[in-house]
Order: sequence, then structure tokens, then C-alpha cells
Amino acid sequence: MKSAFAIVPAGQWDKSTAVDFVTLDSSERHRRRVVLIAERGLAFLLDLPHATMLRDGDGLMLDDGAIVRVAGKPEPLVEISAANMSDLVRISWHIGNRHADVQIVGDKLRIQRDHVLEEMLHGLGARLSHINAPFDPESGAYEHHAHDGHDHGA
Repeated sequence: MKSAFAIVPAGQWDKSTAVDFVTLDSSERHRRRVVLIAERGLAFLLDLPHATMLRDGDGLMLDDGAIVRVAGKPEPLVEISAANMSDLVRISWHIGNRHADVQIVGDKLRIQRDHVLEEMLHGLGARLSHINAPFDPESGAYEHHAHDGHDHGA
């Protein structure tokens, strides 16, 4: 079985050269080691040094040099906008205070659908739109194993 041992970030490789692709939702894209079967039937072992959030458009480098494209599976999301940037920052703070995953897309935010959060956001004056799209949430501040010369552990 082939192995994928490295990630080539989206935008740093030619997608037309992909030998196959895997379609995964956001929870399925946070991986370290798993057997995947791509859409055209290619089976391979994803074998990364640590758990990593794969992004829509990333490439998985196989041991033979071929690349499998990662495609984000559309998920039910809420796209959030506000009347002005100050309101959007306040809304962002409330989302973060609830430890919800969030994606920033231009001047809008995206979260996974959650009726409790949606009610709160309505109360804060947010404009909400239900969409289906790949979800690429922001990485956590402590997602890296070490930073600034010290390690916080697992």
C-alpha cells in the first residue's frame, strides 16, 4: 500500500497533476494516521508525524511522488455578517467565548450550524445565512507542538 507522508499546502502545487482526490468533512480532515480510499479507488496510508488539519485544496504527497488532492466536503454552515466591523469583532468575541470553531472568509465568519449559537447571534444583531460549503476553521493558537522556544505539552 502506498503512503502519504507530507502535505503540500493549497496553492503551492498544480491541482491538475493530482492522481486522485479524497473528500472529507472538517472533522475527518484532522488526522495523523489513517487508511484512506480516494474517489477513484486509490487506497493509501496517511502517515504524518503529528495530527494535522488538512485544508481544502491541500495535496498529500505519496511515497512515489504522486499527489492526492484533499477536497473539503460541503457541510451545513452558518455564514455570519454584521452591519460594521466593530459589530463583527464583538460577535467574534462571543463565538470565541463559547469555544466554537470558526472560519474567517473575507469580512464574514462561518460556523457549523448550532441553533443555540444562532439564537445568540441573532440577539447580537448578526445577519445569518445558511449555506453548504467546505468548513476550514481557524487553527487553535496552541495547535503547534512548540512555539517561542518552549513547549506546552499535549
